[in-house]
Amino acid sequence: MTTHVTLEDALSNVDLLEELPLPDQQPCIEPPPSSIMYQANFDTNFEDRNAFVTGIARYIEQATVHSSMNEMLEEGHEYAVMLYTWRSCSRAIPQVKCNEQPNRVEIYEKTVEVLEPEVTKLMKFMYFQRKAIERFCGEVKRLCHAERRKDFVSEAYLLTLGKFINMFAVLDELKNMKCSVKNDHSAYKRAAQFLRKMADPQSIQESQNLSMFLANHNRITQCLHQQLEVIPGYEELLADIVNICVDYYENKMYLTPSEKHMLLKVMGFGLYLMDGNVSNIYKLDAKKRINLSKIDKFFKLQVVPLFGDMQIELSRYIETSAHYEENKSKWTCTQSSISPQYNLCEQMVQIREDHIRFISELARYSNSEVVTGSGLDSQKSDEEYRELFDLALRGLQLLSKWSTHVMEVYSWKLVHPTDKFCNKDCPGTAEEYERATRYNYTSEEKFALVEVIAMIKGLQVLMGRMESVFNQAIRNTIYAALQDFAQMTLREPLRQAVRKKKNVLISVLQAIRKTVCDWEGAREPPNDPCLRGEKDPKGGFDIKVPRRAVGPSKSRCLDRALPLAGLAKQTNSWLHKHTL
Repeated sequence: MTTHVTLEDALSNVDLLEELPLPDQQPCIEPPPSSIMYQANFDTNFEDRNAFVTGIARYIEQATVHSSMNEMLEEGHEYAVMLYTWRSCSRAIPQVKCNEQPNRVEIYEKTVEVLEPEVTKLMKFMYFQRKAIERFCGEVKRLCHAERRKDFVSEAYLLTLGKFINMFAVLDELKNMKCSVKNDHSAYKRAAQFLRKMADPQSIQESQNLSMFLANHNRITQCLHQQLEVIPGYEELLADIVNICVDYYENKMYLTPSEKHMLLKVMGFGLYLMDGNVSNIYKLDAKKRINLSKIDKFFKLQVVPLFGDMQIELSRYIETSAHYEENKSKWTCTQSSISPQYNLCEQMVQIREDHIRFISELARYSNSEVVTGSGLDSQKSDEEYRELFDLALRGLQLLSKWSTHVMEVYSWKLVHPTDKFCNKDCPGTAEEYERATRYNYTSEEKFALVEVIAMIKGLQVLMGRMESVFNQAIRNTIYAALQDFAQMTLREPLRQAVRKKKNVLISVLQAIRKTVCDWEGAREPPNDPCLRGEKDPKGGFDIKVPRRAVGPSKSRCLDRALPLAGLAKQTNSWLHKHTL
């Protein structure tokens, strides 16, 4: 008997399918989606630098340099992604078997049509690395000028130059590792020559230059090294860059795993660039200009991620440097030994303790702030905001630390695959990738990895629930710290400068206050005694610093930090004795 179903019933039955549960027994490891939140974006890459007309011209100029260098770093990252994701096109293209093949012209035409856009990308990459090397060496030459060396170079500037060094190291290694890039260019070149696509001398020369660029390993490094060695005193600036990376790494002044590994790569590649015909890193170490023993200690972390799932051994930078052989005994990182950092099982006790301690503290705040809703709209004191600020920072540091452990163990395993002698379960016919992944982990290591990843995902979810609370606390804390410093802390050095008639110091401090201060009532108190170099009255001088949930832009931070750091570098006054 035929059953008649109306269209409405059919549509309602289809709608019911959406509610049908389809369990697949797979854990959900996707990250949570970004929350919908309205907030001002202050990451303008210093585009607002010209708005701060009261700033000092040299520091506004430095913000301009930062902006253009950041744009070049972004372009370099795009080329790194291009090389990392490059897959051979030429292998999928039919090949011409012999010269008598009737359709060989059609094959060559299609080859050129398919590969020409890809080869154009490679040509642009070659031009970019030339431009980047020229730009970097130009900055080094300017900063190494005899008169310029007497001046102050900010930490932000040195770190930006360090990011350039890291970019060169990453791009060169990716180019070396990708044989498919060379194969695709060779296939295009054969087809283009047959079709006489490159008839003019300039095209032929550029194609030849690209062939040499792709064929020679470490070409970017070689060009960079050659151009740096003709700059007098370049090793002094590179020593400053390496030292700032050592300081940041030693004091854990990084947040994400990529920032930590970038510091290590800059140390290694920086030492390689410094050690050559003109400079000797071991003489610089003897003069205490750099500290090789400290870097050797850091390089016990032997393998770090390069880009994506590619990795590099830090000791290679040392072993390929010019004066390594006669100073081999000074290094322990080049000796083959397993660092305890790669034994995840040994670190699980500390990881579990940190996880339980932080989750317990986070739950206490989460219950009061999110579950009960008491903290979403209520105004808190500076101390309460600071506690939430510190809690958010500790949580992010733990997430970063655990993620770093997973990435470093994975990188170590990829570089050190197992074999049938080390693992009886590994067959002799296993592929290299299988030996590096499938057969390279013990049951304890697999369980530890799953446990750490579960901790990361669990903590991420808990912190995600408090995102709005943390955002409010972070913005309030940063605003309060910045305004208290500019409106209150700087009053004493300004008073001393006015009293001693230090006109340059007065102009710098006043420029900082005009740039940074958000005064109550929108104007600076005109009767402030510090402006006349006088002491405050016995009852004190009351300045009400407002509180807002607004963070500063990069330009404002730079316009405040650079003058203060420059003053602290050049004088032994109050500024030099206090942490800025």
